[in-house]
Amino acid sequence: MPFKRILTELVDAVPGATGAILVDWEGEAVEQFCHFDEFEMKVIGAHKGIILTRLRELHDGLQLGELEDFMITAGNQKHLVAPVGPEYFLVMTMERSALSGLAQRMARLAVDQLKKEIC
Repeated sequence: MPFKRILTELVDAVPGATGAILVDWEGEAVEQFCHFDEFEMKVIGAHKGIILTRLRELHDGLQLGELEDFMITAGNQKHLVAPVGPEYFLVMTMERSALSGLAQRMARLAVDQLKKEIC
């Protein structure tokens, strides 16, 4: 499966992006690409999975539609989290200066590609 290619292309498409990881519902890394320590990327992925689970629980009661993505900005980094169906999710890390709109657009395209590969 071309998960690595999809993640690499995502990171390369967004100036300031530093990594992307596909994670399963248990917080385990399926595939990743990053410009920093791979273990750190796995920790970020697992941590964002916990946040996604809690956010989904809160969101489900609001009848607003399906959660598409969210971004966390802290310090000098931004992390974009996007579900890939009910069992997987994508996390992209980037410098704070990265363009959020571009990152969101490219992440949504990557999610579509990942969904096609998973199904």
